[in-house]
Amino acid sequence: MTDECYRFIVTGRVQGVYFRQSTAEQARQLGLNGWVRNLPDGRVEGLVSGPGPALETLKAWMRHGPTLARVDGIQWIINDTQPDALGFEVRR
Repeated sequence: MTDECYRFIVTGRVQGVYFRQSTAEQARQLGLNGWVRNLPDGRVEGLVSGPGPALETLKAWMRHGPTLARVDGIQWIINDTQPDALGFEVRR
């Protein structure tokens, strides 16, 4: 099975609510690769790669995020470039 790769941008109350760390934990549990980081404008951006079913599970979780988050929207963009390394990291 070929891995799929997406860039994502999340809007809402997603900074200062443990969103990046929670996303990384979910992605690691699902065996996904990539990274997540805050953007200066209050959004969260990331790159994630892995098997389709695991990505769908992460997408479903990200619609709500951690308890204190309020996700207003997520944009998923197909990406041709895979993450540089294995694992999932929180970038600053």
